[in-house]
Amino acid sequence: MSEQEIINKIHEAIVSTRSSLAAAEKWLAVLAEDKNVELDKVKVRAKKKVLNETSERIVEGIFDGQNMVDKNNEVYPVPANYASKSKLVEGDRLKLMIQENGAFIYKQIELIPRKLLVGRLILDGNQYQVLTENRSYNVLYASVTFFHCKVGDNITIIVPEDGLSTWAAIENVIHEKEV
Repeated sequence: MSEQEIINKIHEAIVSTRSSLAAAEKWLAVLAEDKNVELDKVKVRAKKKVLNETSERIVEGIFDGQNMVDKNNEVYPVPANYASKSKLVEGDRLKLMIQENGAFIYKQIELIPRKLLVGRLILDGNQYQVLTENRSYNVLYASVTFFHCKVGDNITIIVPEDGLSTWAAIENVIHEKEV
């Protein structure tokens, strides 16, 4: 595994861990209060307030290529594997259900009109991109690994119909040896 692949995997793990850590902190505050454990009282109250605000909550927003952004510009990380397998496209509407146990469950609720393009996979620094006839689009590392893509492969991508996005979803790959 290359250093870049390791760095990308660590980044994905950090994003996922942040969501899990936030839920764990909320439940720690509740447990500490239930068991009369003395934690910093200000922190316990703040965490309890956050827990009450997020329990059984539904948030809707727009996928920006990596995250969901709600109407208040709050950003919710979308797991890269979900975005890749669901072929989310920048502009798709999502619903996030935040369950009582802190779990985040995303669902697509409205797909933006889309089109298919073909391009070549390139690596620009540490960001995979697909270079089409007119421009390049970022693609998720999780999609590249899911489809076993290699730099130079021909890639079919999904973009918004107007083509004005920064990100694309990978639809399929044609490996060099298959061309």
